Amino acid sequence: ASKRPRLAIFHNFLDNVGGAEIVALTLARELEADIYTTNFDPEKVRQMGFSPRRIFSIGRVPKNPPFKQEFCHWRFKCLNLGRRYDFYLLAGDWSVAGAKQHQPNLWYAHSPIREIWDLYDYNKKFVVSWWQIPFFAVWVFWRRLANRRDLKSVQQILCSSTGVQKRIAKYLNREARVVYPPVDVNSFYFGQAGDFWLSVNRLYDYKRVDLQLKAFRALPGEKLIVVGPHEKAPRFQSYAKYCHEIKPANVEIISQIERVDLINLYANCRGFIATSRDEDFGINVVEALAAGKPVIASNEGGYRETMAGGATGLLLDEIDEYKLAQAVQKISAEIESEPLKFKGACQAQAQKFDVTVFIQKINEAIGII
Repeated sequence: ASKRPRLAIFHNFLDNVGGAEIVALTLARELEADIYTTNFDPEKVRQMGFSPRRIFSIGRVPKNPPFKQEFCHWRFKCLNLGRRYDFYLLAGDWSVAGAKQHQPNLWYAHSPIREIWDLYDYNKKFVVSWWQIPFFAVWVFWRRLANRRDLKSVQQILCSSTGVQKRIAKYLNREARVVYPPVDVNSFYFGQAGDFWLSVNRLYDYKRVDLQLKAFRALPGEKLIVVGPHEKAPRFQSYAKYCHEIKPANVEIISQIERVDLINLYANCRGFIATSRDEDFGINVVEALAAGKPVIASNEGGYRETMAGGATGLLLDEIDEYKLAQAVQKISAEIESEPLKFKGACQAQAQKFDVTVFIQKINEAIGII
């Protein structure tokens, strides 16, 4: 048998574990690769069921944007691992800065850098203070130039959904092949059609968690559990604080959870809610489907690809707190009368995104058949 190539994975930060981080950690585990990152919290990696043994920090970066991203870019730009590895997987949007010194390579893109590309106008309007706008605009101008320059050294691009593929073509003028992110489908199971709804997402403003809280304020007979970690930067702290302030009594927000407990919540919830603005893919939705649970999501971004129409829940063309509340009532009523109604279709849909499918396609792209 031929010797397995030595692989390195570059990922921006591993101090907060969400969907993109789970993809990088899954790649490392399945391909026996090392991960190079900046800020890194071994405990959070363990909580998600992965070993931190092969993760190396190339140096810490500040916690606040844009300094966090800026320093991350330069850490990877200055990194040079010589001929230590046979192939490099760039698994973070800022880590593509390391492409020039590290070849052959491929970039697994969850999206072009959202704050400088597709979410630029949104950030300028809703996130950046009025006096910061000129500085933000200048920073974005230079960042875009640097990002396009870095990408000249990226040899091939795989991406997480057709929505992301379109963003890459639009903003970066590059072709990308869609390879859906992995979900360890067999680690999820159906327990019961429980008495609470579940939502799993970072507490970021563009995830629109506040919509969920407002919807459940109008549904005192329903219960929602939000699993929502957040970063320490002031922007994210203030949104998390806002969510806690408007949270009604029938909603619980959990910021830290062990993987085994999260799987248990999926198994025993009634259904799942996902409201992110133009989500790249939505691993959390596939996890819910793998547990046999119906999903209510906004009809945009990756959710259109992860869900198989009405058999797996509801996609809402227009999403606001009232429409969300109505959707929750509709699905709840269907489950009351038929608890297993969605189970089979949801679990069948989830199988399309299993880890084995993902790793086979990554191996083909790297040239390990």
